[in-house]
Amino acid sequence: MKKPMDVAQLENAFQNNFKTRGELGASVSVWKDGQEIASLAAGWCEREQERKWGVETLVPFYSVTKGLAAATVLVSLERNDLSPEDLIVSVWPDFPQKAATFAELMSHQLGLAALDDVADVFDHDAVIAVIEKQPANWRPKSQHGYHPRTIGFIFEEIVRRITGKTLGQVWRADIADPLGLEAWIGLPEEQFDRVARLYPGRQNKEDLESGFYKELHREGSLVRRSFFSPRGLHSVREMSDSQAWQAGLPAMGGIGTAHALAKFYQAACGALEFFSNEIRQRMETVLVTGNDQILQTRTSFSCGFQLDPLDQFGRKERHHYGLSRRGFGHPGAGGSHAFGDPENGMSFAYVMNQMELSPMPGAKSLEMVKAMYL
Repeated sequence: MKKPMDVAQLENAFQNNFKTRGELGASVSVWKDGQEIASLAAGWCEREQERKWGVETLVPFYSVTKGLAAATVLVSLERNDLSPEDLIVSVWPDFPQKAATFAELMSHQLGLAALDDVADVFDHDAVIAVIEKQPANWRPKSQHGYHPRTIGFIFEEIVRRITGKTLGQVWRADIADPLGLEAWIGLPEEQFDRVARLYPGRQNKEDLESGFYKELHREGSLVRRSFFSPRGLHSVREMSDSQAWQAGLPAMGGIGTAHALAKFYQAACGALEFFSNEIRQRMETVLVTGNDQILQTRTSFSCGFQLDPLDQFGRKERHHYGLSRRGFGHPGAGGSHAFGDPENGMSFAYVMNQMELSPMPGAKSLEMVKAMYL
């Protein structure tokens, strides 16, 4: 990227979300070479228009949390002389797959996306007990499929066993506090009054006809089971409750600002000096590519992050994570999105409270991603 970003193009795309796409409240932050070059916020924290949305507004961002959690796992491994190639059973003897590595887990290859037995999302120990006896949903390492909820509990258990602390505590102490990030995995009560209210998206015919949503609505399908286990926190209303904010769920419970997420990815892509070269390589190095058994499309994963798949000629099949092949990040259900582009020293984050349905990035964020490169 040779020329400076045209901030006006980004602002036009941002404002268009409010004009034509029904956005309620939102923030976007873009960084380049260690500096924030765009910070926009507009709208309302609730439909009653009681609180204006600002750059300091906090909002739950669902699976964007997975990127923060993956970084926490990588830091915990490194600081305790462990490698992603080490076996999970080296720290967790009762893990159900004895030959599985941390890297294979983090790249969604182990087939533990759906649980056969019921456990409550707020009962960590019960979920872990179920995971420890769960047969693989597919032959491990032969395929891959996004683990929308279970992977957070596995990350949590690994970090607890390595450090003796919760993943949210390690995230704050080892990453968020040193970088000055207003993003939490387990929100303290004194921050509650800054949180915007979430609103569910509406289904349309195009959504219902997609392969993913057909499987999501088919009773007993692997896709449906993966999004409904463990039990609980299935509605947007529940995610607007303080119990969900405090739970510290590493797969979907993060809360913060767009500024914090974009700054995190500046560090992740090396534009801010923070993570070791080894960790940054783990973030951007593809471990698996192919048809995703859960998302029902082609996906690529590194150690905990998504990347755009490449076709047979090495060209990107889509541009969710910028124009360079090295871009990586993670979207969140409903429309939140964040990524880093190491090649161009750029990072991006978008958070909002009027949700959409897709688990992948949608037009609201992708139009702004496109504008970053104009």
